[in-house]
Amino acid sequence: MNMDTSRLIYLHGLESDSNSGKARLFREWFPGMLTPDFKGSFEERMTQLEPILAAKDNWTIIGSSFGGLMGTVYTCKHPTRVRKLILLAPALLRDPFGSYLDPSTGSGQRLEPVSVPTILIHGTLDTVVPLEAVREVAQRLFTNLTYHIVEDDHRLHKTVQELDWKTILA
Repeated sequence: MNMDTSRLIYLHGLESDSNSGKARLFREWFPGMLTPDFKGSFEERMTQLEPILAAKDNWTIIGSSFGGLMGTVYTCKHPTRVRKLILLAPALLRDPFGSYLDPSTGSGQRLEPVSVPTILIHGTLDTVVPLEAVREVAQRLFTNLTYHIVEDDHRLHKTVQELDWKTILA
């Protein structure tokens, strides 16, 4: 498969970094894929992400947990710059995300539903991010959503190894 891996980016979770197991696997499988480090608050991380993604369009974003929250907010704000969004147990219920869903609670920047192809992969054994509540939020935001429920925990270690990533990212 001829894939432009320079337009692939992996957004790690809150307590993770570019040396996490998933980031290392993605770099091994897709040389050229970006796996930057993010630090600080949500707003600080989004400020770090913006110049990376502003350099090109047609991104495929893989976001894990807090990185899934980052990828969701970016995609909803810039849908024409994202080709596909893959969410791995995304932390869509974490603050400050509620303010994007209900503008009366803060940011005033309501996220509108987008048609970017989105694949959400979530484990039945996830004790960190509640499966059904995340599905409900995702269904409100993504009109082209494919939802995969797998028997795995929040980190999805087993699932990440077993998935056909070339097909998912195509």
